[in-house]
Amino acid sequence: MFREMRRFKQQISEEECIRVLKEQPRGVLSMIGDDGYPYGIPMNHLYMEDGHIYFHGAKEGHKMDAIVKCDKVSYCVYDQGYRKEGEWSLNINSVVVFGRIRVVEDEEKKREICTMLCRKFTDDEEYLQKELTNAFPRVNCLELIPEHMTGKLVNES
Repeated sequence: MFREMRRFKQQISEEECIRVLKEQPRGVLSMIGDDGYPYGIPMNHLYMEDGHIYFHGAKEGHKMDAIVKCDKVSYCVYDQGYRKEGEWSLNINSVVVFGRIRVVEDEEKKREICTMLCRKFTDDEEYLQKELTNAFPRVNCLELIPEHMTGKLVNES
C-alpha cells in the first residue's frame, strides 16, 4: 500500500525516526484541504510511548474541516542537521509518518497531552496552570495513529 523509499541507502532506522520525533518540537501536518488542494500546517507535536503522535489546537477551522472529510494525513519532521568537518552542507534526518488522525475525546488524556506538550517547551509551572485553567476548555487534541513511517539522512549539497 505504501511506497518503499526509492533512495533506500539513505534510509534511517525506525529507532532513529523515533528519536527525531521525540527530540524535535514541530513539523508539518498535511491533509486534503478545500477543493482537494493539499493543506500543510506547521504544528507542535508530542510523540508518546504508545507510538502515536499528539497535537493540540482549535476546535474548528480549516484543519478540523479537512480531518472530518478525510482522516488520512502525513506528518513531516526534520532535525537541525549537522556538518561534517570541512563541509559546508548540512546532513539532515527527516521523517514522514502516514496515518489516520482522530480527535481525543477522553478529558484526562487531553489534559495529559496538553500538560506534556507545554512541558516540552517550558518548565514554568505557573504558566502551565494558567493555560490549563484558561485555555484547556477551548483546546482540541488530535491523535495521529501511524500506519507507515520512513526516514532518511539527506545531504543538502
